[in-house]
Amino acid sequence: MAATVASTTACGAGDETSTGTTAADAAPARTDRKADERAAEKAALAAYSGYLAASREASGRSDPHLPELSAFLADPLLTRVRLTIRQARQHGAVRTGKLVSDPTVVSVDLDAVPPTVEIQDCLDATGYQLVYARNQKVVPGSRGTRNLATATATRYPDGRWLISAGVDHEDQPC
Repeated sequence: MAATVASTTACGAGDETSTGTTAADAAPARTDRKADERAAEKAALAAYSGYLAASREASGRSDPHLPELSAFLADPLLTRVRLTIRQARQHGAVRTGKLVSDPTVVSVDLDAVPPTVEIQDCLDATGYQLVYARNQKVVPGSRGTRNLATATATRYPDGRWLISAGVDHEDQPC
């Protein structure tokens, strides 16, 4: 995000003074802003990584109420993830294998209420499968793919960054 600097130019003769912001005055604010954005990116990526790890663990245990889920997720995504895990559990299925992630931050909006960070990821779920717990056979139609995923990290009033939204774009391979 670029900070804009407004300056006022005094016209005419005499002893007039400018009350606008000078580039020298704005430099520390810009530096602080960039540092705040970097801190937001780092916190959002940590929340995203935690979300993926907690989701993998909860899906592997078939436990929709694993406490780690609420440590990294917020609604509406938290409810959606819990529902997906619960449905798999009802069908006797769990997730196994490895999920490969390579996330990048695509935007930071610290002026939004609440502040948000948008994350884009190429999720490789080809080695991450839904299997029947009783015999480890792959559930038909559940083979993983390698595709684009997006997520929104939101900063909550207590200062925590949580993943509040996520979309798996199965129609967009990466």
